[in-house]
Amino acid sequence: MRIFLIGFMATGKTTVGRRLAVLRDLPFVDLDERVEAAAGKPIRDIFAEDGEAAFRALERDALAAVCAEPAAVVATGGGAPVHHNGIDVMKRSGFVVALTAPLAQLKQRVGVTASRPLLAQPDDAIETLNLARVPIYRRAHVCVPTELRTPQALARIIAGHHAVYEALPPWLRETSTLVGLTGRAYPISIATGGLDRLGEAIAAVSPADVVGLVSDSNVAPLYADQVRASLESAGMSVAQVVVPAGEQTKCHAHYADLLDQLVAGGLTRRSIVVAIGGGVVGDLAGFAAATLFRGVRVVQVPTTILAMVDSAIGGKTGINIRAGKNLVGAFWQPELVLADPLVLETLPARERRAAFGELLKYALLDSEELYLVMHELAPRLADDGPLERSTLSALGPVIDRCAAIKAWIVSRDEREQTGERALLNLGHTVGHAIEVAAGYGELLHGEAVALGLVVACRVSARVAGCPPALEQRVAETLQRAGLDADAAPWLRDDVLDHIKVDKKRTADGVRFVTLRKIGDATTTSIDLPELVRILAQ
Repeated sequence: MRIFLIGFMATGKTTVGRRLAVLRDLPFVDLDERVEAAAGKPIRDIFAEDGEAAFRALERDALAAVCAEPAAVVATGGGAPVHHNGIDVMKRSGFVVALTAPLAQLKQRVGVTASRPLLAQPDDAIETLNLARVPIYRRAHVCVPTELRTPQALARIIAGHHAVYEALPPWLRETSTLVGLTGRAYPISIATGGLDRLGEAIAAVSPADVVGLVSDSNVAPLYADQVRASLESAGMSVAQVVVPAGEQTKCHAHYADLLDQLVAGGLTRRSIVVAIGGGVVGDLAGFAAATLFRGVRVVQVPTTILAMVDSAIGGKTGINIRAGKNLVGAFWQPELVLADPLVLETLPARERRAAFGELLKYALLDSEELYLVMHELAPRLADDGPLERSTLSALGPVIDRCAAIKAWIVSRDEREQTGERALLNLGHTVGHAIEVAAGYGELLHGEAVALGLVVACRVSARVAGCPPALEQRVAETLQRAGLDADAAPWLRDDVLDHIKVDKKRTADGVRFVTLRKIGDATTTSIDLPELVRILAQ
């Protein structure tokens, strides 16, 4: 299998690639060298004499030639995956790894050199170029941060991720993105019909003798028998636990009861918990797995759109307490996330609409291109009728894109140590406060996040230079999906009180996720009185 290394200029693709080729006992190919050989002159001269379009044509031809050759480690230029559908060509031909680093660090590594003509631009132009390319890089099979790691260490990490990917059954490999952590990687698979093959997938990824199958009173009647049959056909015995449906289940009492039932069902430290359901089941079962016997493995099988793109990925687990949502929990990464889009046919219409709040969050974090896709999709989720097959087909690639964005961010910041993972809280500071103030279950999570996104645009316009018109644009898109986008009635005293105990607060104020524009998010510390003043306007 070919291994393609992609990423912005100066991420170390060539240096790491040479070491990786030795580790994997494969030839090494530098795509830029192939281009220079074909042109008979350096890249800087191709740009200067023939223009970028000529260079991209040569690059396209060189990539096609490499894909027709035997397996190799291939270091590509920064624009190779972006132009001429390069990312799709690479993914069809091999394993694609995106090397990443903060832009400021990349510029420090190389400065402006004649061999990198696209770096010979003003800083704002380079930043714009990087922001435009990142959404394409995020479509790689796995992301590997390069900060504070030697080339040899990076080569070993990539070799490990590649081995995980190579070991997957072909059907699972073809539908998977990896969450790449320092010590291991695990697949996120968006696989139509995957529910029937769950046992096969677990046996391949993380086999176990006893499975604790956790679902809720809505999901169990629909899918528990199907999942049990799949697990048992793979040689696993199943202890099934059904919890009440609803956000109220994420509490101490149900958590303790779940632990007791799992132990009574015969689970040991070598067992595995399988959570099949939405965010409530995933959070509760994940937290139980994180703490039972000081940690047993967990597999997440999300059955809602929101869980497929967000809560099932990344290892955040937990329960609610009176003071706020998700204030008790643990990071506990799954062995596998397997989402079967066919289960969305039974998803209630309100749940579909609510999920759009989380989908639009990813579009705002990613790109104008993905935002336009979401805007067009919105009315198809607003209907109260059954989910049409054409809409289900359109949802599949969107879910895959959003899941890949979360995988990218989690790979770069698993435990919110650098602040990048906090970007996933866009719309959540006020959204969580509204959700808690309304009373768990009165507003669905995605409905509250939708209101929080509108407020986030307002705050961003005041403190981050975001265009003020974005607030109205986001509100209109949410309304197309049948969601309430009028946050004004919710910005009351009890909501503001809940913001005071938000997990993202600091000694200096609230760490609020703001947008400079679509695709360009950051965190801004805002003192609470100032935030209240902005929200009251």
